[in-house]
Amino acid sequence: MSNGKLYGVGVGPGDKELITVKALKVLNKVEVIAVPLMKSGIRTAFNIIEDYVNDKKIINCVTPMSKDFDKLHKNYEKISDMIEAELKNENDVAFITIGDPTVYSTYIQINSIISERGYETEIIPGITSFCGAAAKLNIPLCDRDEPLVILPASYSEFKDGLDIKGTKVLMKANKDILKVRETLREKGLINKSYMVERCGMENEKIYRNLDEIDEKTSYFSIIIVK
Repeated sequence: MSNGKLYGVGVGPGDKELITVKALKVLNKVEVIAVPLMKSGIRTAFNIIEDYVNDKKIINCVTPMSKDFDKLHKNYEKISDMIEAELKNENDVAFITIGDPTVYSTYIQINSIISERGYETEIIPGITSFCGAAAKLNIPLCDRDEPLVILPASYSEFKDGLDIKGTKVLMKANKDILKVRETLREKGLINKSYMVERCGMENEKIYRNLDEIDEKTSYFSIIIVK
């Protein structure tokens, strides 16, 4: 008897046509798909793949938004227990995630836990949200010798990163979006900043003037500072 294998599958920024061929092959090969589930019941990543998969067992994995790392780790352990049960039954499992699994993804924590428990894992990369956003804005992320700096905007330390040379990508602004905007204004960067909300998804919005945004902006928002 052999155990199943866990795949972390990036499904892209939101557009159903931006999922990779390799990701589709894995999703069609595995017996089980683990799907991140928000407390609201929304399954954003699954919405991208639902037209491509049929008759698969689905594991809904509640993934709360929190900065309480102890609480988050307990949740990761619980999700890993569900996945391990499938792996023990010789089922391959694909845990899907928006964008790429290696960029601020819940999956990477699951990957570590399952690997430490002795199971085989593999990461299938996906198109990142900030690459999708730059394409929507029709601008380069970085050119010639220009660095690219990726910052988690929901943490106050991101302010120091704005002083680094190069293009800045601000992710995870979420409820702090208005504070982030004011920080950009204070830094003299407001007129060099653009945002794409829900890139490639329903109700996508492109902002070339950040004064148009409000506090109801979606969690799936990317700010690019040139």
